[in-house]
Amino acid sequence: MDRVYEDSPARPDSAARAPAPAHTTSTVERGSFCLARCACGWSGPARRARDRARTDAHDHETAAAG
Repeated sequence: MDRVYEDSPARPDSAARAPAPAHTTSTVERGSFCLARCACGWSGPARRARDRARTDAHDHETAAAG
C-alpha cells in the first residue's frame, strides 16, 4: 500500500509578512449611487450624493491614520 504525505506550507513569520495596503480611497458609481472604496478592502455605504461618499472616504483615511 502506497502512502502519500504532503508537507503543509510553513506559516510565514509575523515579521516577514507583507505590510498592510496603504489607505488609498476612491469613489465608485453604481447606477444612481456612489460609494467610497479603499485599497485595504473597506467600502462605505452607497450614497446618492457624491460629496457624502467623498466625506466617507476622507473619514476612513482620517480614522486609519490616527
